[in-house]
Order: sequence, then structure tokens, then C-alpha cells
Amino acid sequence: MEYLIGIDLGTTNSLCAVFKDGEPLLIPNSLGKLLTPSVVGILDGNLIVGETAREMRITRPELTYSCFKRLMGTNETVKIAGETFSSIELSSLVLKSLKTDAESFLGSEVKEAVITVPAYFNDNQRKATVRAGQLAGLNVRRVINEPTSAALTYGFHDQDADKKLLVVDLGGGTFDVTLMEIFEGSLEIMGTAGESFLGGEDFTNAIVNWCLKQKNYNFETVEFKYPELLSRLTKECEQAKRTVQENSEAVINFPTEDGKKGEEELMLSPDQFSEIVSTLMKRLEKPLLRVLSDTDILPDEIDDIILVGGATRMSLVSDFIKKIFKKDPLCTFDPDHVVALGASIQAALIKDDSAVEDMVLTDVCPFTLGVEIVKTFGKQEVRGYYLPIIHRNTTIPVSKEDCVSTMYPNQKEILVQVYQGESRRTKDNLKLGELRVTGIPPGPKGQDVYIRFSYDLNGILDVEAYVPSTGKKFNTVLTNHVSGLDEKELEKCIKKLQEFKFFPRDESENLHLLKFAERISGEISVYERESFEMVVDAFERAMSDCEKDYFEEAKSSLLNYLAKLGYKFDPRGNR
Repeated sequence: MEYLIGIDLGTTNSLCAVFKDGEPLLIPNSLGKLLTPSVVGILDGNLIVGETAREMRITRPELTYSCFKRLMGTNETVKIAGETFSSIELSSLVLKSLKTDAESFLGSEVKEAVITVPAYFNDNQRKATVRAGQLAGLNVRRVINEPTSAALTYGFHDQDADKKLLVVDLGGGTFDVTLMEIFEGSLEIMGTAGESFLGGEDFTNAIVNWCLKQKNYNFETVEFKYPELLSRLTKECEQAKRTVQENSEAVINFPTEDGKKGEEELMLSPDQFSEIVSTLMKRLEKPLLRVLSDTDILPDEIDDIILVGGATRMSLVSDFIKKIFKKDPLCTFDPDHVVALGASIQAALIKDDSAVEDMVLTDVCPFTLGVEIVKTFGKQEVRGYYLPIIHRNTTIPVSKEDCVSTMYPNQKEILVQVYQGESRRTKDNLKLGELRVTGIPPGPKGQDVYIRFSYDLNGILDVEAYVPSTGKKFNTVLTNHVSGLDEKELEKCIKKLQEFKFFPRDESENLHLLKFAERISGEISVYERESFEMVVDAFERAMSDCEKDYFEEAKSSLLNYLAKLGYKFDPRGNR
């Protein structure tokens, strides 16, 4: 039997699960444990992964490396025992270990997987995750956001629920917040926010820095001169973090410079810990408030708050969440396990398992997608500004359009450069691709070109440029982090996306109606004109918004208003 497993590839620990006999099931590793430390080392010339590598990190830190998930999507490399590795290669070793454990547990070869990533991973980071899976010998069928995966676990076990859930996911290295709604077996993502460089490891490192300052050590000096001291101190601080999170005072043994147990001890109280990590706690608040702002939801409208990730076990985190939302967060499922379980449920959805046939998942675009434009300030034209087409937290699949125009007379072509990100300037965003539009007819500056984006759950971005003066369309499909789709499946998805497109501006009847309404606005009473033009404006906005229900409603309102004024629009041209 061929299995499609779900993998939680974590900063600190990783694990996998499988959907079997109608239930998600966690898969133990070769040591019988569910969590495999995301640590890689070299021992006697052999690569080792997991528990043994984590133990070596204390005594032989130069032979191991961890937290490489934070380097995903970058060109940074690391050295282990003189050998150079990329984050993709190190991640692939962890994935390969999980794959081997799964095959041993299931008694069958495993070729496919769903892998989870932080919701706020950008395109490069997701693409790197897919590549790591491929190097491990896995066909990555889908990359799914970690909080979405966690919510799938809760949704699967409570399919009759009708509630709004907020998933707060604080793992070893990343922080995500996702708001979603469950109703009638459907799981609809409403909004997501987060940070890719904020997690439990940062809380541990904050204690480490505090300890070093108490003993007049500089972190950079210790890191390069006394790595054994730093490794053992980090382990001590990790344990201290777990102790103080239970509101108990922790004892930290300060090691000797060669990494041996020292004679000096430092006492860490819960109040001291709160002060040490106060800056990190402030960083938790921003994504929480952003997701509420983006979705226009008030804290008291949220029914349940789900904690995900081992770092949420810290009492100050749960207390912080409780203070904002005035309710106790849930931990029905183990925060360390819930993401992997959800990944296996996503795998079951892909395989059309009968146990999940009534479940429906919709997601959002976690980042804004747009194009580069030129802005004019006085007489100066400045390049490099960002025009959003699809805003972050828009439910997908979706099609949207916006209008750009030529910069100078007789301009024959434009280069549409596509970006992902939230910055006002494209230099601070991530470039995804480009599309060249040619054959623009001679004319004055300011000729319109409509840019249309269509984006789906698989990560396919269809970019289209429409030149109304010629009726010509230019198209490119960006599939930067699409995973697990063969050529036929990709073609099928693209075709489905084409069918989903809705561009009312392409219909001559709608353009005629707009021109007719514009003419009527100059004929009616001045007392009617303001309210009538508001209806016309709404119709014109709906033509660009590309949402069918919204457009039909706006069109109906305009036609009804015209009828109220005594005008009848005939699409055949007899008006």
C-alpha cells in the first residue's frame, strides 16, 4: 500500500503522521519517540540526525548544527566538521530520517508527503522546503501552513462545530497567528500574520545572554572562543526556561570555559524571566493585532483560542493571550503533535479518503501580490513603487485586476514585474517573475493596460495583461513553489483557474452600461446626481474587483436605479 504522510518540519523538533483506518496517527522514530530533534551532526565521518546529534551538540558543538530552518530560502551555508551544507541539504537529512522511520513503521515504501511550513514563509522559503523534500526522495504533494494544519486537527475531531478559532503557533523558531471559521465541516481561513524569526529558541537565547552578562562575558566572544561553554549553558538555560514557565525559581549552573560543569550558580525567578523576555513578548502582540485588523474581527467574537508549538507551554505566553482575549486558550491536543496530525489529515483530503469527504478547506494568500510601478512627484518620475493587486489575507482561489498606464507618448511596450510582500517599495519585496507586454498602439501618455492576477490553493499565480485599445492579452503562469504536481495535473489546475476567472470589463454589455450611465448622469436632476453617481462608482469598482456576487449586486443596483429614474437600458444598443 502506498502512503501519503504528513510531516511537521520544525526548527527544534520534527515529526510525521499518517492517516490510517479513518484516523490521524503519529509515527514513532527508531528510538520509539515521536519527536525527532532537528539537529544534524557528523560522527566518525558519518552523518547523524536526531537525538544523538542533539547530545553531541553539547559536547562537540563544532560537529553539529541546529535551527537551520531559519536559513531556508537564503544562500547562507554552514560548516560541520569542515564540510559545507545548505539549509536545504540539512533539512533534507531530517526529512530522510523521518521517511525511513515511517517506512519501518508502516512496512511500506513512502514516496509522497505533505510538509508544513510557517504561514509567513515567503515564496523562496516554501520553494526551499519543497526542494529539501525532493532531495530526501519525497514527492511533496503540498506545502501547508502550520496553523492551518493545526486547525485541521481540531476541525476533524469537531466537524459539527460552528465557531471562530484563533490558532496561536509559537514554535522553536517561528510565530504564526491564524484566524479561521469552522462551519458545517468547512474550514475557512480568514486571515494570518506572523514572524519567521521569533520562537522558543529566542527565549532560551535571551536567558543565555542574561547569564553571560552576569559573568561579564560577551556573546560573540564566547561563541567563537568558548563554544563548549555556550553549548552547555544553552542546555542549562533551556531547562531553566521550562522550570520558570511553571512559576518556579530555576537554578542555572554556569559552565567552565571548556564546557564542564562549573561551581557557580545563577538563580532565575519568574519575574526576572519576564523582564528578560519583555521585548520578545511585545513582538508577539503585533501579529495578533494585525490579524484582527485585517479580518475586522473583535477579540470577543473569537470562540476558541488554540495553542500550537512547544513554546506556548510557557505560562507567560498563555497568560499574555488570556489578557488580550479574556478567555483561557485550549490545549486539547499536544501542542507539539497537532501540526503533524493536521498534515496527515490534509494528506487524506488529497487522497479523497472517505473519512474526510465532508471536510472542505479554504485558505488565504498570506502575502500581498502586486507589480512595480512608477510614481510622479512634481515633475520627477520615480521607479520602484509597489501596486498591490491581491492583498494579503484574501481568500483563495481569487482573481483581481488593477489598471496601469503608459509613461510616455507612443510607448510600445511595458514590463510587468511581479512581486510578493508588504513594503511600499519593491526593493524590499520578493520578485516572483515578469511579463512583457508589446504591441501597444501609438498614442498619448496614459494609455490603459489592465493587470490581472489569478491565484489558487496550489500556489499557481496566473498573470495576465489586457490592452483594451487592441483587445490583446498577454499571459504568464508563475509556479515558483508549486509542488507535487506532474505536468498533466498542473495543466488541469491551470485550466480550472482559467474557468474561475471573472473579468466583467471584457463584456461589451457591461462597458455599454457604464457609458450609458455616465451619459445619464449629465441629464438627470442635480438633486439626484450625487446619489446616482455613487451607484455608478460602485458598479465601476465592481468591474475591477472581479468578484461575481459583488458585481452582480452592483449591476442590479445600477439597473434598478436607472429604472427608478425612468431609463431602460437595452444591451442590444437601442436605448
